[in-house]
Order: sequence, then structure tokens, then C-alpha cells
Amino acid sequence: MTSDTATGADVPASRPEPFAPRAEPAVLEDLRARLRATRWPDAPEDAGWSLGADVAYLRELADYWADGFDWPAQEARLALLPRYRARVGGLGIHFVHARAAAPHGSALPLVLCHGWPDSFWRYSKVVALLTDPGAHGGDPADAFDVVVPDIPGYGYSERPTGPPLSSLDVAGLWADLMTTLGYERFGAAGGDMGSHVSRYLALDHPDRVVAVHRTDGGLPAFTGDPAELSAEEREWIERAGAWGASEGAYGAMHRTKPQTAAFGLTDSPVGLAAWIVEKLRGWSDCGGDIESVYTKDEILTAVMLYWLTGTIGSSMRMYHANAAIDPAQLARRVEVPSGFSLFRGDVVRPPRAWLARTTNLAYVSEPERGGHFAPFEQPERYARELREFFRPFRRSGSR
Repeated sequence: MTSDTATGADVPASRPEPFAPRAEPAVLEDLRARLRATRWPDAPEDAGWSLGADVAYLRELADYWADGFDWPAQEARLALLPRYRARVGGLGIHFVHARAAAPHGSALPLVLCHGWPDSFWRYSKVVALLTDPGAHGGDPADAFDVVVPDIPGYGYSERPTGPPLSSLDVAGLWADLMTTLGYERFGAAGGDMGSHVSRYLALDHPDRVVAVHRTDGGLPAFTGDPAELSAEEREWIERAGAWGASEGAYGAMHRTKPQTAAFGLTDSPVGLAAWIVEKLRGWSDCGGDIESVYTKDEILTAVMLYWLTGTIGSSMRMYHANAAIDPAQLARRVEVPSGFSLFRGDVVRPPRAWLARTTNLAYVSEPERGGHFAPFEQPERYARELREFFRPFRRSGSR
């Protein structure tokens, strides 16, 4: 049984069913027509990316999207992942569930938690690396059973019809999902919004989460005496505030009036792409050249998972829900063993002192390459980070 996220009533979880969506040709033709009819904004000469999405690049991307991009081929590639849907907490949840390639007593169940503006897409390159490390230069004993769910209102998971869900709510759903899949003990990992979800999994289910790995520490929330903080921590909080002032307008919109932006982003594929692509470029370790990290096909696949499902509005509403979380929740210390891989190209990286203050810190590394979407940008390195961190905790997990 799971708890309905809207009513709190116990509802039966359904058996997972294989899931392989196919976009109808008429839907793709409508998309192409909208792309070709785009009403383009003007821009100051040589503005580039300085004021947001670059008009010249978006024109180039839209031309390829309309006349060169092969969505059925990308859909077929994603269908190679073992994907399912099940009802959990009264909602239809889409997820990847890939078991370790060969039976092994040390295989650890692992739930991977994505953020915004992405979906299960974030982890699509690392599933094979984690389930079959022996085939990719690793130790077969480091294999995982991997579960990658789409947050409700993202990707192919059902959109909540009532109040939007917070990261705290989603953590409860993922605990229920792991029960549905037969996993009593498991590891959790995530970044961005998924970092918060993983944190709440560890906080609220410490008897089940053997260890938690994150690629960021979130934005700082500290209400104590600043004199208690180290100079490094105070500097980081100042940097985070400056980042919020210069780069956080999107978050303010999501937290306050997400429905207003949802009209344009749901109606215009180029508008949707601009909203997402600007973040893929700005938050990735690409030196300003987005296609040094992502191909056009990869970029457009990430965008299509929002376009086809109509989930940009529901994904943004999660920020509104998170803003309403009781501040006392933000002050809780994670006692489950915690590890962090702080990729050098990510935004607002916390100092070790802050991580030790807020978690039972067991592991910190700082990979030289990779940014906010590290599992997609640097899949081999990300997979190695997870193997190394979780290795001491495998005996605590169960299948």
C-alpha cells in the first residue's frame, strides 16, 4: 500500500507495466508547423547569450528541429532502456528499472533523482555503466540495480491535478516506489531538485537508505549566528546570494507565478527551447559552446520530453511547492552517510565545512570536468564516483 499524495489515504500500488511511448505523426507535424511559423524576437546587435538565449543559435536549432531532427530515432534509442509505469501514491509514475547485468550478491539498489529542466534523460547515459560495470572497465562487484523515476509533472510521469508536490513529497513517493519494486534497503543519488529529494529520502527513511550521494549541497539555508560559520562558509553564502541576484530570475518566476510563463512555453516550441537550452548552456561545463558537450539531437531530446508531455508548467510549479516547505526542514542534519561529487563546472559549489555541518560527511571529490548535468556530460566519471562512494555500503543493501 502507498499513501495518496493528495488525500493521504492508503491506495494500492499497481504492478509495473512496460512502457514505450510513441509520438503520433500528427503531433510531430504540428510541431514542425509551429517551428516554421515562429515569430522571432529582435535582439541588440552582438548580444549573443548576454541577455539570455541567443537568437541566432535558436534559429539554427529550430531549423534543424523542423527539417533534420529524427524524433522516432531518438524515441527508439530511449526505448532500449527498460522503462515502466506504475501507480504510486495515486499517480502514474514512469521510471527506468534496470537490474544488474549478472546476478551478484553485492548488487545495490539505487534510485537516481533528476532535477529541472530535465527528466530521466539526465541519467540515460549511465544506466549501462552502473548495471554492468564489468563491461565498461569496472569491477562487476560494483553493479547496481538502477531505478530512475520521472518526478510527477515531469517527463512521462502523471501531472498532479491538485496542489503541486514538493521535494519532500516526492521523497515519500520514491520510498513507496522502491517498496513496490521489492527493495527494502537502497542507496539514493541526485542533483539539482534531485539533490533535495535524495536528502529528504535520507532524512525521512534513514532505516532504508544505506547512503546518499549528491552533486550539490543546494542553496544555503542558515538562520543561526553568522559568527558560527567559517570564513569559507560565509564567503560561499555571499557567492550564492550574488548568483541568485544575477542568474536566479527563472527561479523567482517558478516560485511565484509559474502559470503565467506556462502559457507561452506550452504553446511555443521555440519559447520552450529557449527556456531550457539557455540553462543547459549556462549550467554545463561547456565554456560557452553548448555543442562541445551536447549534440543537437541530445539537446532536442531533452526539450522534446517536455514538449510532447506538456509538462513545463507542472515542472515549474514544483518550485512553488518547495518554497512552502517549513524552514525547519531545511535545517535538519542528514545522519545517513553522505557523499558529494562537486563537479568543477557546476554552479554554487559548497565548501567542505558546510557539507560537514549539514551531513554525516563520508566522501567529497571535485572532478575536474563536468557541470550541473554531470551524469549526461561526463557519464563515465559520474559512474566511477557512484561506484567508489557506495562501495563500503553495499553489505547494508538488499535486493
